[in-house]
Amino acid sequence: MAQLFTKDTQAIFWNNNSTAIQRMLDYDYTIKREKPSVAAIVAPTASGKFEKFFWGADEVMIPTYKTTAEAKAAQPQADVLLNFASFRTAYDVTMEALEIGGFKSIMITAEGIPERLARKMNQTARDAGVIVIGPATVGGISPGAFKIANVGGTIENIVNSKLHRAGSCGLVTRSGGLFNELSNIIAINADGIAEGVAIGGDRFVGSVFIDNLLRMQDNPEVKYMILLGEVGGTEEYKVIEAVKSGKITKPIIAWCIGTIAKYYDSGVQFGHAGASANAAAETAEAKNKAMAEAGIYVPATFNDLPAKIAEVYGKLKAEGVIKDIAEPEMNVVPKVRRSKQFICTISDDRGEEATYAGFPISSVALPSTGKGIGDVISLLWFKKQYPKWATDFIETVIKTVADHGPAVSGAHNAKVTARAGKSVVESLVTGLLTIGPRFGGAIDGAAEHFKYADDNGLTPAEFLNHMKKLGIPIPGIGHRIKSLKNPDLRVKGLMDYAAENFPKTPLLDYARTVEALTTSKKENLILNVDGTIGILMVDMWRALGYPEEEINEFIASGTLNAFFIAGRTIGFIGHVLDEKRLAMPMYRHPMDDILYDVQKAEEI
Repeated sequence: MAQLFTKDTQAIFWNNNSTAIQRMLDYDYTIKREKPSVAAIVAPTASGKFEKFFWGADEVMIPTYKTTAEAKAAQPQADVLLNFASFRTAYDVTMEALEIGGFKSIMITAEGIPERLARKMNQTARDAGVIVIGPATVGGISPGAFKIANVGGTIENIVNSKLHRAGSCGLVTRSGGLFNELSNIIAINADGIAEGVAIGGDRFVGSVFIDNLLRMQDNPEVKYMILLGEVGGTEEYKVIEAVKSGKITKPIIAWCIGTIAKYYDSGVQFGHAGASANAAAETAEAKNKAMAEAGIYVPATFNDLPAKIAEVYGKLKAEGVIKDIAEPEMNVVPKVRRSKQFICTISDDRGEEATYAGFPISSVALPSTGKGIGDVISLLWFKKQYPKWATDFIETVIKTVADHGPAVSGAHNAKVTARAGKSVVESLVTGLLTIGPRFGGAIDGAAEHFKYADDNGLTPAEFLNHMKKLGIPIPGIGHRIKSLKNPDLRVKGLMDYAAENFPKTPLLDYARTVEALTTSKKENLILNVDGTIGILMVDMWRALGYPEEEINEFIASGTLNAFFIAGRTIGFIGHVLDEKRLAMPMYRHPMDDILYDVQKAEEI
């Protein structure tokens, strides 16, 4: 992999570090990426399904997941893991990601991971062909394509350091702070960097200097490289050997910081865990000398580094190796932004024509389109285009439940309110408010309990015992009037439709075996219309390819009852209009239909 990141690279961000994520998205917006570089956030303690972030002046929603496995399954294209877990958790998060697979690179910010664990983690990644950046790093960047978290600092600093587009230099450092400083120095004295990695300050890091420099050697965008090492370790010597053997042929400018260490009487631990010389060869002075002897460009002091960069850059440009770079157009991140209070993902009324889930209303509403109310529901409720057998089934359900006469509680309420002189909407609402566990709620309940039994492999007898232990009647079973001898034609119609049009009906088949047992005890304990609808809805979603978790979510959120609400609304309005048309007077319940049992109040 010659290029670490591209403009299509997406990452899974472990731990909701909102500041770092926003900086990544501001960078994406600035360089005009089409998709956000953060595809998902893993936040084990989060309660929501997404987090909002700014995308320029607008906002985008980044989905959140409880685990890395869930995030990776939902976002398989995301091949970078940005591990912002603490040092106590970072090892486990990385090892889990390596086991899951599908990641090309993993960045680890935590410092202080125990060395034994760090070495095991790094070797596991190396064996799997995964590039690890860190531990103890700020990350890396492919300018104009992708940047990790806080690399480069603010947008203003990024543009000033020419990190908004690719330059010619490949930069590898240990220090994250000096990475930003060097990016600026390179921008001032050359044309910026093509790729940069801060490998991390811990003693045992994943990808070392030679790994990154060999990759940059193969990257045609990189014309020369800069290595900033430090006192401690021997990784620089691997680079020296690669230069001597001809594996690296591109010019390298290098410096090891920490030359002041020779003025101390004993070994000194500098800022990083690995910044301590344990042998003469590990001193910054020895490594600088060895690199210079190998033909690497080594300045006399760190202060001379800018001049050395200008020298090498000027030489390569004069030779025609480096060409002029055209400055790309950029977006400007607004200084003042306001978060939106509402989110809508189903319709859009901006522009020439309002849309339903991305489709102009005229493309679904006009008779010539061949679309019906089932298509509109599939778009607005589920943001999917359902096939005709499914949309026709939805319409069948709505027509089936539209009305059940004036005596049921909802219709009764709507009629009484209409006779009180209230409007259609007020009368409708009073009827709708009666819909719940006892009126219409069996649709939700039937789907929930029958699905639970089927999912857990319960026999009909075991299911009946399960419901008995719960202390509730089986939702969807039983009818006051209908029975085996007097079947409900609505139920028969729904079942016949499913038999002819559904790919298969496993839950309905299971429910019929339960019905055979319940009706053997009492012939009116049949599968009723609510139960049939709820059960067939589950079969429909399964046939459409929804995962079981999402179907469970539909049931829990009341989606099934929504079909009853949509259908019964038609009937309620019919009853209200009937009352208005007949000019019916105020309703008063007859006294002879009330059992009065009023005792004289006792005196306290």
